[in-house]
Amino acid sequence: MCERDQLDQFNRARDWAPNRRQFAIAGLGALAACATGTGGDGSAGLAETRVSFATADGTMDAFFVHPAEGRHPAIVTWPDIAGLRDAFEVMARRLAGQGYSVLVLNPYYRAAPAPQFPDFARFRAQGGFDRVGPWRAALTAEAVQRDAKAAIAWLDGQEAVDTTRGVGTHGYCMGGPFTVWTAAAVPARVRAAASLHGGGLVTDDAMSPHRLLGRTQARYLFAIGQDDDSKAPAVKTTLREAAAQAGRPAEVEVYRANHGWTVIDGSAYDAAEAERAWARMSALFATL
Repeated sequence: MCERDQLDQFNRARDWAPNRRQFAIAGLGALAACATGTGGDGSAGLAETRVSFATADGTMDAFFVHPAEGRHPAIVTWPDIAGLRDAFEVMARRLAGQGYSVLVLNPYYRAAPAPQFPDFARFRAQGGFDRVGPWRAALTAEAVQRDAKAAIAWLDGQEAVDTTRGVGTHGYCMGGPFTVWTAAAVPARVRAAASLHGGGLVTDDAMSPHRLLGRTQARYLFAIGQDDDSKAPAVKTTLREAAAQAGRPAEVEVYRANHGWTVIDGSAYDAAEAERAWARMSALFATL
């Protein structure tokens, strides 16, 4: 998970921020993927909107994007520590272009509507770690599961969602464990879950994600950063063993990039390894 020592590394990175050209390139890549999407009706164009729906704890806001025509498998996206913002909307459009109805959640809705930060550089510059600390504290496994149930119930009521197909979920940084909690919250619906440089996947808590795999019916991708692996090398082995014991298919791999490498506005973004992780995630979601 993105913690203070990693933020210190980001701060030492020559005042990195996504300039207009860098972000435009990432955005054009996503739009190109939409135009050449291989699933569903992605080539017919996309429809997107900002939505809100009731949860057990209030009203969650989110970003919803999907092919303009037809019904498609639903994907629930859990953003990283900096929350729902432009970068995740760009990535959601790319995924929608592959033939999915994608809902990007605002995990901090209990405190503030999205976006709380326009990009990761501003999260870093505006003391984001301290600001989101209390918001993160509210995101217990039980709270995330309540939110997941509400999100999937909302998705199942949308005309753009094919309810005969399974639901997928992917999460980044703090959102990594949320994917397993989501799969355990709605096991009859969630059939694929991808954790990208997720933190807190193996803990001593009874609700540790690795302990819940047996309560799910999902396939998994656990993509681990090389720096995270160097700090906790046993995590990958524990995940593999837990998945095998639970009888859940799981791909567990350490990538040649550091924590945060898949998020397009992050200072750790690594295009080559991000594309490799995207390809593996796409293969996972193709099983829905």
